Amino acid sequence: MAKPILLSVDDDSDVLRAIERDLRSHYGADYRVLASDSPESALELLKQLKLRNDSVALLLADQRMPKMDGVGFLQEAKEIFPDAKRALLTAYADTNAAISAINQVSIHYFFLKPWDPPEEHLYPQLDDLLDDWRASYRPGFEGIRVLGTRWSPRSYELRDFLARNHVPYQWIDVKLSAHDPETKRLLDALGEDAASLPVVLFPDGTRLLDAVPAQVAQKVGLRTRAQTNFYDLTIVGGGPAGLAAAVYGASEGLHTVILEREAPGGQAGMSSRIENYLGFPNGLSGGDLARRAVVQAQRFGVEILSPQEAVGVRVEGPYRIVKLADGNEISCHALMIASGVQWRRLEAPGVDRLQGAGIYYGGGATEALSCTGETVYVVGGANSAGQAAMNFAKHAERVVILVRGESLASTMSQYLIDQIKETPNIQLWTHASVAEVHGSTRLEEVSVLCSDTNKIERVPANSMFIFIGALPTTDWLTNVVERDDRGFILTGPDLLWEGNRPKGWTLERDPFLLESNVPGIFAVGDVRHGSVKRVASGVGEGSVAVQFIHQYLSKV
Repeated sequence: MAKPILLSVDDDSDVLRAIERDLRSHYGADYRVLASDSPESALELLKQLKLRNDSVALLLADQRMPKMDGVGFLQEAKEIFPDAKRALLTAYADTNAAISAINQVSIHYFFLKPWDPPEEHLYPQLDDLLDDWRASYRPGFEGIRVLGTRWSPRSYELRDFLARNHVPYQWIDVKLSAHDPETKRLLDALGEDAASLPVVLFPDGTRLLDAVPAQVAQKVGLRTRAQTNFYDLTIVGGGPAGLAAAVYGASEGLHTVILEREAPGGQAGMSSRIENYLGFPNGLSGGDLARRAVVQAQRFGVEILSPQEAVGVRVEGPYRIVKLADGNEISCHALMIASGVQWRRLEAPGVDRLQGAGIYYGGGATEALSCTGETVYVVGGANSAGQAAMNFAKHAERVVILVRGESLASTMSQYLIDQIKETPNIQLWTHASVAEVHGSTRLEEVSVLCSDTNKIERVPANSMFIFIGALPTTDWLTNVVERDDRGFILTGPDLLWEGNRPKGWTLERDPFLLESNVPGIFAVGDVRHGSVKRVASGVGEGSVAVQFIHQYLSKV
């Protein structure tokens, strides 16, 4: 934890060195001692310290300085760090001025020059001031801070990215906190840069304006570039299936890399609670599962590149070469597609326009606290929708689940159905679908079509979360890997038609159970045709596929 700061200001270099020496000698173990030779540069320094979220315990300024005297400096410094103790250094002739300043600008003490010996004329008084300051001192947040507005899609994208990558951060809604004095001081310190939201502030004092996830990823040290251009096994997708394959592959000696477009964990990583995963009787969050799996994979030497996207693949002899979104390429002997699925888009007027501004796809874990006291609409009836509804019910005044069918029985696990029934602030609207959404810059109302009455009810709404099924994003595999009509990858027996092997298949054996029509390219998890769409099955497929990969590599 960073030490609080003692700042001295004096244009006389000899006096400045002397006060800095005495402060550092007595307080250096518990405080950082900084010095400035002008009030103007000291004020700029204080603004930088504010942006770094540092704490300033003491401001000690000489009274007689050109352009701005000590009292004027302390007046302006008080606007930046109002809780810091303020003290003035004066010559004997300035005693009356110092006493007047105490009454006018609430300085806490004045010291006479010279102050020798400091054991009598400096330290006892400062000890009292600093003891008083520490009594109410609360250390500031030392991680990343994100400034933006709740209804900004860019701000939501950043918060979601940081949360899913397990990067601690503090969220500051500049509109919601507009009357908060500390937020105002922070915006004042930013100056003109405060208009370039979202702004990301880092502990080292640097900032990103109009920030996007890729910039933040680079700054916080997330790896987006591969350490080498060849691997035994390249895995596209860092969900449960991909992470399981990485753990088993790397633990058995395969040089392995994962390419993850957003954040490790996939859709499962966005689940607020998974209660039917073997070995966790009390359940666990998707984020916890992802975090544990990432640590486990990295312990075995797996490289995880995130955010990094695969945009193409080609085959050259025994090599499978993946083209990345940044233009680089990775070569490997075995390629595993574990890219999962993306939420289906809700086709209703206004949805695309308000996405990220009250309308969200997926779990919305970062939005749960923001929904306190509000009504939240959840669209969809599968387990992911039920898990999200249970999570929102802890914060929202009311949660409304909209489903097209007459019940949840055919789409949701019974344990979730029972929990929803027992949660008083969750309502289930059956035969209901979204006809249209309304709002200029954010979601304000939802028009709900009731299919059994053919009537539309228009209801006020702040937040709506969509879980209406998912489809794979496998267009980048076109003309290489065979897929079904919805884009899911065909593997193993699904490639055999009346006993015939896939077109272009050159090996004497049939494709392995989880192998595509291209030898050495495998598919596991939700992206595979016929998968079960459960976390446990994805983990199982990822681990089983590694055995087939070993068999394939033994013949390469």
